Amino acid sequence: MNEIIGSHDLLLVTLDTLRHDVAAELAAAGATPTLAAHLPGGRWEERHTPGSFTFAAHTAMLAGFLPTPAGPGPHPRLFAGRFPGSETTAPGTWTYDAADLPAALAAIGYHTACVGGVGFFNKRTPLGSVLPGMFAESHWEPEFGVTDPASLEHQIDRAAEIVARQPPGRRLFLLLNVSALHQPNWFHLEGAGREHGDTRESHAAALRYVDRHIGRLFDLMRRPTFAIVCSDHGTAYGEDGHTGHRLGHEVVWTVPYGEFTLQ
Repeated sequence: MNEIIGSHDLLLVTLDTLRHDVAAELAAAGATPTLAAHLPGGRWEERHTPGSFTFAAHTAMLAGFLPTPAGPGPHPRLFAGRFPGSETTAPGTWTYDAADLPAALAAIGYHTACVGGVGFFNKRTPLGSVLPGMFAESHWEPEFGVTDPASLEHQIDRAAEIVARQPPGRRLFLLLNVSALHQPNWFHLEGAGREHGDTRESHAAALRYVDRHIGRLFDLMRRPTFAIVCSDHGTAYGEDGHTGHRLGHEVVWTVPYGEFTLQ
């Protein structure tokens, strides 16, 4: 990362609430060709989230604690705030003296921007302002949120505006929090109605919707861009009696992760 920081734009796409098992099944079946074309080997890496719900997970990720590989570690981190005794800071880790990654990147000249999705990014309350407040520029509109069936399309429109007005000599760090997978997602499944509620099948349908549109985001980013695409946490649809997240079930803690360079 010491070679990438300063020479590349950075893109962090958090596919809010996406389960690893659903993502892996769709990739293996060829149902998400756009994402598979960019993921190394066409496959998601299995990782463990640093938090079981959006606020906790994003606070950790924006401090450099990205989802951790599922196998035994230690696993060196890409980014790390400098502190004594860290066992996951390696020679290739980009280290910084700041409380969070956006502040650290801003200090070396990056423009930092956030396009929010779920409620923790809506800036309507003090709590909903914490995460977007880390960025020099942040955006949230109702049409970016969980209830709009075309949310990702609207979010990418705003991302395109942000990228287009960046001067050539200034690097960009862009976070896009994709809300489409989060409940409610029943409207992404053909033939489903509100009375059917959200299911694992509608979750999968929402991921197919994301795959149909996310290629436009990748295309509009400047080159070179280092991209991280991952879930912040999963969610339960009745497994062992559990529904939702902010709980310690395997389907919540296990998330898909991918990193690649757009060039």
